[in-house]
Amino acid sequence: MKVGGVVLYGGAPRGSVVPLLLSRRRVSLCASSSSYSSISDHVSFVKDVAATQPPQHLSQLLSILKTRGESIISPGARQGLIPLAIPLSKNSSGNVTALLRWPTAPPEMEMPVVEVRKYGVWLLAKSVDQFIQRLLVEEDTKNGRERNEEVFYASGDAGEKFYRKGDFTESGISNLDVYLLKKVGLFPDIIERKVARHFEEGDLVSALVTGEFYTKKSIFQDLLDLLCQF
Repeated sequence: MKVGGVVLYGGAPRGSVVPLLLSRRRVSLCASSSSYSSISDHVSFVKDVAATQPPQHLSQLLSILKTRGESIISPGARQGLIPLAIPLSKNSSGNVTALLRWPTAPPEMEMPVVEVRKYGVWLLAKSVDQFIQRLLVEEDTKNGRERNEEVFYASGDAGEKFYRKGDFTESGISNLDVYLLKKVGLFPDIIERKVARHFEEGDLVSALVTGEFYTKKSIFQDLLDLLCQF
């Protein structure tokens, strides 16, 4: 697996670990022979097959992904995915946006959103809500011709809850990455870009400090703990 630019998992899990998601996998395969799916199928899958509480705004995220041009795929379309990934959509590059199902998650822990690529898994956000907020901010920063207003309509009440259009401009923050880190949350790809910029500017101390912050236990340790179970 890969979080940001670091490979964390690249093979099949050991047979000694059989998460609940795998034990109920046959149900999903029988439920749908097609790779395409309706939005409601994912909510039912998370609740009935993965046996966990669906993220509150999962339907809104799926609507946003569809509006952005991604194909909604069946949660049972698991070929080529790691066992704990619940697929949501596929983009034009063939990468799959998915939820990551924790085998023994505490009640308060939310399901991370990841992107499954051919050679790894990238952490997109630590929760559905955080990912929705990031997508809305990024859409709002596009110029008028590139901006897809339908994304805001697709977000429904979640959009109104997480981000108000125009807030990026009104904030006075000129850099999108800085705004996301301050207003939305921590993202591996943004932190990696900060490290790269420090190196390009010859500021090795800042690069090392930022890199240390990236690996700080309290930030992404929960995801690493999950992978240690394989």
